[in-house]
Amino acid sequence: MDKQSRKELKEQYKNRTRIGGVYRIICKDNKEQWIRTTMDMQGAKNRFLFSVSMDSYPEQAMAKAWKQYGKSAFSFEVLEELQMSETQTEQEFLEDINTLLEIWNEKHSIGKVE
Repeated sequence: MDKQSRKELKEQYKNRTRIGGVYRIICKDNKEQWIRTTMDMQGAKNRFLFSVSMDSYPEQAMAKAWKQYGKSAFSFEVLEELQMSETQTEQEFLEDINTLLEIWNEKHSIGKVE
């Protein structure tokens, strides 16, 4: 890859539309769920799918259920997405995503998230 192509790819990456939000991973067999936030929804989904493909739990908090029920018992669900505006800083975007998490926790009476 030449220098110009690499520069263009970097520029495209920096200027991409950023979509973050709130998602959950659910174990259908024991109804346990883990609600998380991300500033990169596609990246979070890709990490989950990679974990499934490698039969490796995504987080230590899921290890027991993963070992007991297996990877097929788990699913990834987007709860709400938020697009970063052109005028937002990363910190402001993160604050908005964390506010979404608070709303979801209140909506579903979810206490402390692991």
